[in-house]
Amino acid sequence: MTSLNFSHFCDGYVARLKSALDLLPQAPLQALSDALMTAWKEKRQVFIFGNGGSAGNAIHLANDYLYGVSQQLGKALRVHALPANPAVLTCLANDLGYDRIFLEQLAVLANPGDIAIALSGSGNSPNIIKALEYCRDNQIQSFSILGFSGGQAKLLSDHAIHVPVEDMQISEDLQLVVGHLMMQWLYLHKDQI
Repeated sequence: MTSLNFSHFCDGYVARLKSALDLLPQAPLQALSDALMTAWKEKRQVFIFGNGGSAGNAIHLANDYLYGVSQQLGKALRVHALPANPAVLTCLANDLGYDRIFLEQLAVLANPGDIAIALSGSGNSPNIIKALEYCRDNQIQSFSILGFSGGQAKLLSDHAIHVPVEDMQISEDLQLVVGHLMMQWLYLHKDQI
């Protein structure tokens, strides 16, 4: 009886994920692939950030873009996962507030023309919002990969990859799908860099 219940649950999860994948919007995906290719050619920086599972996804994707897109010494994206350094995160959260942990890093590291990619389920986390506002005000091209309603991040991002799913885990699954899609696309073009 238990395995039958799990099988039914598993089928439901897979069906919800398939439905969400069908809703991925092509225009912002194209914009992200173009922006990442340009950043790679022009040696601009890419900043990825999120909270919780999305922070883990940011770190995972930074690894893929630092090495996996090329697998050749010195020929990859200049990428930073903003949630990756616990000393920096805890310092900024303690001294300035958790809502500033990404904004403060961008203010030091990012230059006009760089790219920021926000990963968020709700799109309403204060630290995500403040970072996207900084991007808007400082000529940093911003993308977001969002679930649920997309929240404020959907409005603040230059390009929102929004799939209206009411499921945090599927929202996080989509972050990795989009990230891996970009990685493989870039890898196909590594010889053009």
